[in-house]
Order: sequence, then C-alpha cells, then structure tokens
Amino acid sequence: MNRAATSAALRRNSAGLTLALGAFGLALLISFVVPAIPTLTACVVLGILFTALPWRDSVRTTVKPGLAIAARRFLRIGVVLLGFKLSLVTIAELGWLVLGMIVAIVVITFFFTWGLGRMMRLPGQQPMLLAAGFSICGASAIGAMAGMTRAKDSDTATPIALVTLCGTLAIALLPALRPLLGLDTAEFGMWVGASVHDVGQVVATAQIAGATALAVAVVVKLTRVAMLAPMVALAGIVVARRDREAAAAVAASDSSDDSHATRDTTRDLTPVKRPAILPLFVVGFLAAVLVRTFVPLPDGFLEVAAYGQELVLGMALFGLGAAISIGTLIRTGGRALTVALISWAVIALLSFGAVEIARAAGVAALS
Repeated sequence: MNRAATSAALRRNSAGLTLALGAFGLALLISFVVPAIPTLTACVVLGILFTALPWRDSVRTTVKPGLAIAARRFLRIGVVLLGFKLSLVTIAELGWLVLGMIVAIVVITFFFTWGLGRMMRLPGQQPMLLAAGFSICGASAIGAMAGMTRAKDSDTATPIALVTLCGTLAIALLPALRPLLGLDTAEFGMWVGASVHDVGQVVATAQIAGATALAVAVVVKLTRVAMLAPMVALAGIVVARRDREAAAAVAASDSSDDSHATRDTTRDLTPVKRPAILPLFVVGFLAAVLVRTFVPLPDGFLEVAAYGQELVLGMALFGLGAAISIGTLIRTGGRALTVALISWAVIALLSFGAVEIARAAGVAALS
C-alpha cells in the first residue's frame, strides 16, 4: 500500500477508531465506579446505546469504517493476546477428573446449542456463534468462530449481545443461588468458572465470594479458553465436510439437467475458496499459549499484554455493539434469545453437576 492509500485509509478509519477508544475509556470509568460491571460488558452496552441514539446519517457514515475495523481486526488481536493469560502447567494442576469434566461441559454445550440453534432456524452462522460463545469464552470465542466461518457482522452482533446479557445476569444470579445450593467458596469458584462466559464476567461474579473463589474460577475458566483452538478446528472440519457434501449434491443435480449443461460446467470449474480449519489468529493464540507455558516471561510483559488485550477487545466489542439495532433485536431476536437462555441453563446445570462430582471425589483443588 503506497503512502497516499495509507493516508486515505487512516482518514477513513480514524473517526470510528477514535470513538471506540473514547468509549473504552468511558467503560473503564463505569467499571471503576461500579466494580460489578466488567469493562468489556460496558463496552457492548455503550455500543448498543450509541446506535440507539438519533445521530445524523452523516455521523453514522463517518464512523462506520473505523468501527468495522475495530469489530473484526481488533477482536482477532484480542484473541491472540488472550493466549498469554493461559499456562498449560496451571491447567494440569486441576487434575484429570476436573479437566475431563470441563472438556465434556464445553463439548456437550457446544453441540447442544449448535443443534438447538439450527432446529430453531436461526439465520446464517448464528447457531455456531452462539454455541461457541456460551460453551467456550464468550465474545472471544464468537470472534474466533466468526473468523473461521467468515460470518457476517449481522450474524456476529446478536450472539455478542446475548452472551453479554446472560453473563451480566449471572453476576447477580449466581451469588444469590450459592447459599441455596450449599456451595463453599472453592466450589462456587468452580461453578462460576465452568458456566459463565467471558473472563471479565467470571471475575466479577467470583470475586463476590472472595479470593479463593476467584482463584479457582479463573483457572477453570482459562481451561475452557484452552478449548478454543480445538473447537474452532473441529467446527472447521465439520463445516468443510458439509460444504463438500453440499457441493457434491449440487454437482450431481446439475449433471442430470442437460438444459443447463453449459452454465453448470462454467460454475463447476470455478474454484471455491474455503476458510482454513484454523484461522491465522487462532494459530497466534496457540503460539501465545505455548510461549506463556514454556518461556519465563517477565511480569511487566504479561501486564502490558493483559492491558492491551482489554483495550483491543473493548474497542472491538464497542464496534460490535454499535452493529446491534435494539428494534431489530426485539423483532427478530426472540428465537435467538430462547436458544441463549436454554444454553445458559444447560451449561449452569452441567457445571453444577461437575462440582458435585468433584466434591464427592474429594478433588484437592476444591478441598
């Protein structure tokens, strides 16, 4: 890209990126004043509120390119930086029983939600994106899966909003249920880490019960985050196979229709570019995990990576929130909301069952 093109791109995107940066600063302030509200959750809400306000069309047109850059590219950078929070050594300390249950929770919730979304006839890639968000790690997983499936922004925005909604409800609901379920602090931490979606929401929910609950919750949550790459790869294999089957069916149908032979021959010879099973930024996430595990990184670097991840994810989530129309969500989001609430209930129940099994087995991490 030459200098003139670079300058034009900067001018075109600067307004939206500046707006997203300012919104992130406001979200930080909100989270500081009300610690129960995670910064990233506030970013999504601010984006939704921005779109709901009656701005002139010229304002929306000016900020749209920069917000699109934030929603896509910054989200992927945030996924990569998330890997620096994850050490395989820390995960291994949970033990095989807890690890196996976490993997089972993620896989069961993913395919249940995906199947339910398809049964409810959700549009586009929404079933898969909801499945990723609710089973793995919220907005980061939605962004990773969207990159693999090349989902439209309209398909991505609704799952982001629903993950934010359910995660915010969890901050209030799960601590209220704790005494009724008879969970001690460590057990509550495991339940929160295994069932709540975004890392920020996990922290906001678990810290209410104290430092022990928070420590267990974060480790369990990051174990779910470790499932991001294999689940994206598995979904990529399933999607690629489905695409091949659909293409074969179309080819078989076309070959039996002689009246369209010339047109179909031209179409069949056109190569179709399919997304990679593992997008480049997911490979970057894996590389960051391996570096965090095997390289003694200084605390200063990890702090900068953590702040950078929150910054780019916050700007990305503001951009995605700005793509959500409240009116459209109310009119067309009923089925998606139903899927989200059922999925949330399923992962909460599965996670509570895992806590009970771990307690019965006397797992050291919970004792």
